[in-house]
Amino acid sequence: MRAFVFMRQYALTHKDLTEKLHELENKYDKQFKDVYDAINFLLQKDIQETEQKQRKRIGFINDKTT
Repeated sequence: MRAFVFMRQYALTHKDLTEKLHELENKYDKQFKDVYDAINFLLQKDIQETEQKQRKRIGFINDKTT
C-alpha cells in the first residue's frame, strides 16, 4: 500500500514539475526570441546598408571636374 501511495505522490509531483518546467521554457523562450529577433534585425539592417552602398549607380553623374 505504501508503495502505491509513494508512486502516486511521485507521479503527481513529477507532473507538477513538468508543468512548471514548460511554463518556464515558454516564458524564457519568448524573451530570448525577442532578443534574437532584435539582433537579426540589426544584422540585416547593416547588411542591407552595405549592399546599398556597394551597388552600381546608374543615371546622371554630376562630375564638376569637366
